[in-house]
Amino acid sequence: MHRIVVVGGGIAGIVAATHLSRRLTRSKTAEILLTDHNLAHVWKPMLHTFAACTANYTSQNISFVSHARRSGFRYWPGELAGLKRSRKVVELGPVPLPDAAEMLPGRSIPYDTLILAVGSRANDFGTPGVAENCRFIDDIGEANAFSDLLRSRIIQAIDTRADLHVVIVGGGATGVELSAELAKYIEILSSYAYDARLRITLIETGPRLLGPFPERISKAVEAKLRQIGVDVRTKTKVVGSDKNGVVLEGGQRIDAALIVWAAGIKAPEVVSKLDGLDVSHHGQILVRPTLQSQQDDSVFALGDCSSLPGKDGKPLPTTAQVARQEAVFLARSLARHLRRNRPLAEFHFRDMGSLVSLADYAAYGTLGSHGFFRGGFLKGRLAHVAHAALYRMHQMDLYGPVRGGVIWLADDLTGAVRPRIDLS
Repeated sequence: MHRIVVVGGGIAGIVAATHLSRRLTRSKTAEILLTDHNLAHVWKPMLHTFAACTANYTSQNISFVSHARRSGFRYWPGELAGLKRSRKVVELGPVPLPDAAEMLPGRSIPYDTLILAVGSRANDFGTPGVAENCRFIDDIGEANAFSDLLRSRIIQAIDTRADLHVVIVGGGATGVELSAELAKYIEILSSYAYDARLRITLIETGPRLLGPFPERISKAVEAKLRQIGVDVRTKTKVVGSDKNGVVLEGGQRIDAALIVWAAGIKAPEVVSKLDGLDVSHHGQILVRPTLQSQQDDSVFALGDCSSLPGKDGKPLPTTAQVARQEAVFLARSLARHLRRNRPLAEFHFRDMGSLVSLADYAAYGTLGSHGFFRGGFLKGRLAHVAHAALYRMHQMDLYGPVRGGVIWLADDLTGAVRPRIDLS
């Protein structure tokens, strides 16, 4: 059978593997292997809620092992380490085992078709001290590590009756939503009769928050964040960091107990070293409209680690919406190619709009350029429902409508009896 290897179990990777399996494994046209350094998948737009302790990772993850068994593909833990295109072999590096004392050895995996979907990371732009002193929440391991540290620091602050100051660098969706979730965490914790005081400073280099969003949304989001107590600073550049805070352009410094870097975006460093594949200045693999790499017909790239121009000539945004559309499209196109020998189709992104949620405080969004209410503006309860529906649609993508609906109902029932924040 044709060997398809999918590297990366984020939105693009797990959706591609699931949809390809539905189309190809029953007919024994192909065997599919998914590899990721984590043992479970989470919806990346939820990472900030795990970091802020307002959602429980244990109840919201999908085990790769069980999902692969149910969907008809195979899973193996591994992290991309290299590529040998002439031999059609992808190299996986060693992976820490759960007890952290042992490492799972790396291995070489042969492929006929390789799909790279290894996501992206925040970009520190070489700013001095950021890598050593700032926290990142680019994957579930980092989000959980931050939540553990946050709880510890809050307990210390309650004990000493001092303010806990958190600085968040980056006014994109991650920084904005994390600010709101942290404010909500402290508000709920205080309702349990703990005198917890949190100061949040959100720093953005550009002239406004949420640069890719319409200005109307940016202004509304900034006003709401200020209303709930977040110190928003736009047109402010961080030029350095140490263990006690950040240094701004002009010499001013802001002291903080915790610093989160959520600015910029780049592909993982290993991507730019992959056996002759051309990459963008953000380290993303340059792909053709078929989602094949520029140099190799058998190597595809999806989601945040790839770069494909849209209708305006600019690279498509690194969003869950793009990743999901590319994954579903490629599964359909590649299945037709392998089963019926049809040419690969060309991908065209359909902008369905953008949504941002500020915890329970507010939500805003636009409906994009497609659909009946194209270009419409959403806010309040309707925007909250639309934002929550994105995650439920992702679950149905993976589980199907019946099982996905049952899981949705189970989550609602569990949420009715579970604490509103993660206190463990």
